[in-house]
Parts: sequence; structure tokens; C-alpha cells
Amino acid sequence: MKFETIKKLTQTNFKLQQLQKIEHLDSTSPPSVFIGSKLRYPKVNIGILSPLDRDENAWVYDSAKYWADQNFEIRDVVKLRQGLLNSRFQTNVKVARQASSGQDKRFAEIAKQIAVGSKPVDVEIDLKNKLNTDNKKDKVLKPIGFKGNLKQAKIIGNVKVDQKVDKAINDEIKSAQAMTDLYKNSIDEYSLSKILSVGVLGLKKNKKFVPTRWSITATDDTLGKYLTKRIKDYPWIENHEFFFGEFMGNCYMIMLFPDVWSYELFELYLPGSSWNPGNEIKASTNHEFFDGRKTYATETAGGYYATRLPILEYLNKIKKQASVLVIRIETPSYWAALGVWVVRESVKKALNFRGGKPMQFNSREEVLEACKKVSMIKYGFNPDKIMKKSLLLNTIKTQKKLGDWF
Repeated sequence: MKFETIKKLTQTNFKLQQLQKIEHLDSTSPPSVFIGSKLRYPKVNIGILSPLDRDENAWVYDSAKYWADQNFEIRDVVKLRQGLLNSRFQTNVKVARQASSGQDKRFAEIAKQIAVGSKPVDVEIDLKNKLNTDNKKDKVLKPIGFKGNLKQAKIIGNVKVDQKVDKAINDEIKSAQAMTDLYKNSIDEYSLSKILSVGVLGLKKNKKFVPTRWSITATDDTLGKYLTKRIKDYPWIENHEFFFGEFMGNCYMIMLFPDVWSYELFELYLPGSSWNPGNEIKASTNHEFFDGRKTYATETAGGYYATRLPILEYLNKIKKQASVLVIRIETPSYWAALGVWVVRESVKKALNFRGGKPMQFNSREEVLEACKKVSMIKYGFNPDKIMKKSLLLNTIKTQKKLGDWF
């Protein structure tokens, strides 16, 4: 499948040379929608992301899980996303619940159907004017191809919606509850963030479109809070555990300590990596203790929540609780920003690097030493300074446990 996809990309690149002439897409198959956040809220751009031709495998253009499973390289994803056209229109976020019958409402309904559909549906698209070929990198969002203003759009065929999704859309329950219900019924975080963005979840009076970058982090955070609540009731892990792995130049070292839930993330951006064109290492960090965060993780942003979710899924799977220290090293191999999905899938690969079995140690000192050796041998970085600054490690070292008094 990967070979066929790359072969198609070559054909797509040829068509991109003719983009200035494109005004009509006949029976294309949009795999996704995009809600922008650059206008003055509550005004937003709502875009239909479409390949330039009808494609039975249109889902591949928006399937981060598939890209990771097939070990796509950065250039593969860039080319794939360059083959998408973002046909967009401007509207108010509240059009998601308004009963008007204007053009904005019609376009909004099409966007909703595309987002909630279990498979891409055929759509005819007409554009107003020439395309915008400006592509800017973003830590949270995937590249979204070229932009054009939408003139007309029409769905061809029937939209198929999963029964569980349809029920959640029509139930009068809060969006967080709807999301966790769907998640427990095997609707993954990628589908949930897409559904959340088009304003179909939640109480009717509150429904509105949500910018895609917000919906991605909101989904990771909502599911993370649900899982955190569960694991706080589990017993501690028996041994100290260590995972490591990498994907697309993003290297992760994950240390788990027998203790109550807490989590700390350090992100290091090496010179020449996507977010560090300078000559010195840059770093950012955020953390939470047992009571959780009360504010947004501004330093590590969406990466904080995307890193946390797979780790919580692992702990929930083994029915254990732990304190977790994560060190991310972004190397020059990560030369193009592809979005926060890379973080999520990199952590998943690290957790499954040895068949999902961690390296186990008897003491804190042993797991820290193992992390240091792996970091220096594989990634050429000494994490001593990070470990000395770690609030989580300092708390573990100094906090008395109940057992220490007996």
C-alpha cells in the first residue's frame, strides 16, 4: 500500500503545477475538514480537505495511525498533504447550532457530514478564485496543502455514520461525556477530535465549531483526565520501568517510578531541528502532580497532552499507577513540522519498542543510569542537567512515604 501511495504522489505533484487553473473538482473524496483559528474569533475559516481527484484510498491523506504503522518518512507525509486542497469559507462558530438556511449553513452541514462519516464521501467543489500556496509550519497541526475560497459544494451519495457516533450526536449530554463514551466504544482520538471540531457534540445550546488545533488538544486532555481518574485507583507498579524509542527524528525516553501519579515532560530541541534553527539546544518543560494541572501547559503546549495520553493508556492497560518522567529529544532529522500527531505516535512506538515490555530495575538510581546511558550512546546527549532540574525526581527523593515510618 505504501508503494502505491508514493507512486500516486508523483502523479499528484505533476498536477500541482496546474493548480492556478483549478476552479472545479468533480467528485473528489474529502477525508477531513479543517477549522482555522487565525481569524478574529468567533469568526473562523472552515475548510474541506480534498485530494485533487476521486480516490478510493482518500482516507490515507488524513490517517496518522497508518503513516506511523507503515513508518512513513517526513517527505512521504509532506508530499501526501501537498496533494490536498483546502476549500474554505468564513463563518461564525455558532452556525453549528443556528437554524438559518443560507449558504454558510449549507456549507457547514456538508463539513459536519464529512467529519462524522465513517468513510470519505464524494463531493463536487467549485472555487471562487486562484489558490493560496502559502504553507506555514505548526506544532499542533498537520500540513494542510493549498487553500482556495469555496463557491459551491455538493455531496454526491450517502454519508455513513457509525451508530455509536450518531447516538452521541443526538444525546443531550456534555461533550466531555460524549467523547469518553465514544472512546470507551473504540472511537479513537483522531476521529474524536475531528467530530468535536464540527460542533456536533455536547448540549444543544452550547454546540459550536471548534478550531482544529483546539479540538486536538482538547481531545487529548479530555481523554487524559478520564484515564488519570481511573489509574489513581490502581496499585503502584512493582519495579522501576524504562522505555525508549524514536520516530521521524523524535526520540523519547520514558521513566516510570513506583509512586502516586505525577507526570513531567522535558522537550529538548537540538540545533537544526524543525523548531530550532539556532546553534544552541533549546528546552521547555511542564509538569503535574497528583492533583493535576489547573492551567494550560504553555511551554510544551499540545505536545504535553499528546505525550501523556499513550502513557496513561499503557498504565490503564496494565492496571497500575506510577510517577512518569519523559525526556523528548528533537533531532535535526525532524526537519519539517508535521503536527502533534508525531508526538503521540512517537510515544506509542517507544512504549512498544520491545514488544510493549519495559526494561525493569530495582531502584531509582538504576533506571536513571540506564536512561543516561541510552541517551548518551544513542542520541549523544547527557541528561544530567535535566534530571537535576526535575521537580518530579526531587519530590520522589525528598517526600516521605507512609512505609518509611514503620
